[in-house]
Amino acid sequence: MGHHSPHLPSLPSLHFLTATYTSPSSLVSSSCTAASAFQSCRIKPMSATASFPSQLPPVNDGKTPHVMIVGAGLAGLLLAILLDRAGIPYEVFERAKEIKPLGALMSLNTNILVALEQLGLLPEVEEISKPNSDLHVYNDDLSKIGLFEVPNEKEVLGYDRLAFARPRLYQLLLSKVPPSKIHFSKRVMSMEQNKEGVMIRCSDGTTYHGDLLVGADGAYSGVRQGLYKLMQKDNLLPVEDTEELSKGFICMVGTTDPLDPKEYPGLEDERSCANVIIGKGSPYTWSAFTVPENRICWNVVVQLSSLAQSQEHKFRNSEWGPESNEEMIKEVEHFKTPFGHTMGELIASTPRDGISRVYLEDKLFETWHHGRTVLIGDAAHKLLPSAGQGAVTSMQDAVVLANCLYDLRSTSISDVTEALKDFKEQRYPQVKEQYEASKMNAQVLYGQTWYERLIRYGIFNYMPKSVQMKNVTKGTAIRPQATFLPFVPKRGSSPVIPQRPSRRLQAKAAASV
Repeated sequence: MGHHSPHLPSLPSLHFLTATYTSPSSLVSSSCTAASAFQSCRIKPMSATASFPSQLPPVNDGKTPHVMIVGAGLAGLLLAILLDRAGIPYEVFERAKEIKPLGALMSLNTNILVALEQLGLLPEVEEISKPNSDLHVYNDDLSKIGLFEVPNEKEVLGYDRLAFARPRLYQLLLSKVPPSKIHFSKRVMSMEQNKEGVMIRCSDGTTYHGDLLVGADGAYSGVRQGLYKLMQKDNLLPVEDTEELSKGFICMVGTTDPLDPKEYPGLEDERSCANVIIGKGSPYTWSAFTVPENRICWNVVVQLSSLAQSQEHKFRNSEWGPESNEEMIKEVEHFKTPFGHTMGELIASTPRDGISRVYLEDKLFETWHHGRTVLIGDAAHKLLPSAGQGAVTSMQDAVVLANCLYDLRSTSISDVTEALKDFKEQRYPQVKEQYEASKMNAQVLYGQTWYERLIRYGIFNYMPKSVQMKNVTKGTAIRPQATFLPFVPKRGSSPVIPQRPSRRLQAKAAASV
């Protein structure tokens, strides 16, 4: 969920069986000692006499892992598609009864489009998108603050940046995963892992086994919470990972129904018309972007003025239901937009149940994996959407993790640990860079202090185009592809960081000589 802005320059720069776990090859007591390679983990204590329906442990050859993905979001679905192509068995567990994707604008650029092209999905993504390269920034009276643009973006980067309504991409990815692979209404309540395997138990009492558990279940990841409880018990969790996500903004988003092009200039333009309006003397920033089907994706962001105000707005979940949006709607309905209509008119053209309100939070966790469990996407790193890279980094995680699992030597705990360590070593430095960029860009787009206004004015009016282009090309140099599929040739003139080939394919090629 949430809102994604076009990329701005990076400025400074549980299966339970009574008291035992049935592994594919043996029975291991859930009360194994601390001397074991990995102690079993329980998110919630359970009675030793409890009994639940049991899925039989998967049968495998000891080399190919059975992967359990918790969370059918963008990262989880893309990982499922990649594992399917790699011939790695998997299952997806989603807590919702059915998927009703919310959210508004989303944009994808070169650093993930190449992987989508490799999977044959790019033409379908282009069908639901409009190319976008310009971002117009206004004061609340619609006087111009500045323009951010990337001249000749396709020639330089190899691809157009694509803007679309987030639910459209979600529906596309969901359609590529066999329905039999996704289990809905599966809220994971507890888990266990040890050197033989990993298990999850869901709220309906069903239980499932696997060799590896992937937490792709978002910023409030239940998998992460369970994993961290285990690690805290053994004094293995860094202190910083016990701290909450920081909340600095609240964002309300939506996508209109089809609008009349005669009333909304630019609605039928081939390229997306992208506008950000920044309130003067108020904590609000709002935006409106045209997307296919004569729709407009919009969002309103309010900056929380203090930590105390942030704590006052704190709830267990990051989102509230439609009924709680009305107060915020009344506050913003008179806001102007460059389309000649107010935000109130855009909101009135949006189905009420399609409007969502979320915290814009951020945190880069240090612990991404332990034992047979790994976190990806928002479960590992929650970025502010200001740089448009939150979903991109999550999807890149899926690509790199799929590569690491394809190269997995065996399902032994030592090989699994090595693969997950490799995954984090590849991804953490790259994500950290995008994390810092998202924080700076949030200041530029949402900041209301005099200092933030000064930075904003300078960037949009005095930053040399060469510096802007240098930062954009640096941010798009990381373009991971699936190493087990034919590579897409390099496009564009900008540099690309070389990717390590598959060790498994290299060994296979060497053996055939």
